[in-house]
Amino acid sequence: MKTTDERLTDITEDSWIRETFPEWGNWLNESIDRFQVASNHMRLWWLGNMGIWIKDAHQNNLAIDLWAGTGKQTHDLSKNGERHQWQRMLGAQKAQPNLRRTPQVFNPFAITALDALLVTHYHHDHLDRNVAAAIINNTQIKPPFIGPQAVVNQWLAWGVPESRVKVVHPGDVFNIKNIRIQVLPSYDRTILITDPVGMEIPGDRQIPDINERAVAYLITTSAGTIYHAGDSHYSVNFADIGRRYSIDLALLAFAENPIGVQDKMTSVDILRAAEALGTKIVIPLHWDVWTNTLGDPREIQMLYQYRKDRFQYQFHPFIWQIGGSYDWPSDRDLSAYNYPRGFDDRFQGPANLPFGSFL
Repeated sequence: MKTTDERLTDITEDSWIRETFPEWGNWLNESIDRFQVASNHMRLWWLGNMGIWIKDAHQNNLAIDLWAGTGKQTHDLSKNGERHQWQRMLGAQKAQPNLRRTPQVFNPFAITALDALLVTHYHHDHLDRNVAAAIINNTQIKPPFIGPQAVVNQWLAWGVPESRVKVVHPGDVFNIKNIRIQVLPSYDRTILITDPVGMEIPGDRQIPDINERAVAYLITTSAGTIYHAGDSHYSVNFADIGRRYSIDLALLAFAENPIGVQDKMTSVDILRAAEALGTKIVIPLHWDVWTNTLGDPREIQMLYQYRKDRFQYQFHPFIWQIGGSYDWPSDRDLSAYNYPRGFDDRFQGPANLPFGSFL
């Protein structure tokens, strides 16, 4: 303990925030930068919500739905407008109590290498202006910004140069270095009642073109294939995707829907989707982030144990923790993530105790 320290009068709210936020500092950025992915492997890191960082054996880097924002921070909020998605879905006028419950584990302003940013849709817990600013103002990297038209419209409105954006639609196929990306349809029906930027707003009884608003991605590396469904609800079309593609990892949006809300997949939806997709591993995401839709992924594990023999499931769920990594195929038999426990250098140096049996 220091005998002299910063005086309490020198500590301000601003200095406190700067010292403690982001909560993980650059720890995760450094972990990603320093990790060398082995041949025929790929490594993923969960950045929170549906945010994923992917690094392949060629040390190429993709980020999907990287988010660095927050939720409600005060009770003093106006009511939802007539066009708000919750007002349209169930007539709810009160601002929902969606407080962010997870730490910010990744620093977008400390990115050193990124080959592409992909975004599935324009809800602002997936499409983030802080991330856009961090990347555009970083002269060391020049990744393309890739997403459907409504996402690109928002980037352009924020000031992302037109030369940096790429509009995609289901059916598009392209490469980012050694990584193949196929754009697939989204089944996020909530996006159909959320007004986009820079597009004509259809009438209340008209159904807009979802392909202009949201997409999903199939990412293929030398090690395997990842299906990132964005905020897709359960769809019968998952069975067609499973028929046409071989999927190793399926990343799906799971949460506990409040009464009257249909927005995320439930535990049984996750299992049904995994079975239909024919994936080897299903990883539920999104359950972590909002206080009012907090899901418990152990429910998926319990239901899986109840159903797996009867339905002869050929997959299993993996329950992740925010900021954690996943190596494919090394971690294929794991069912849950645990943070590194440390102290792997125990007793490699002399201990300093009053006597040997002190502890």
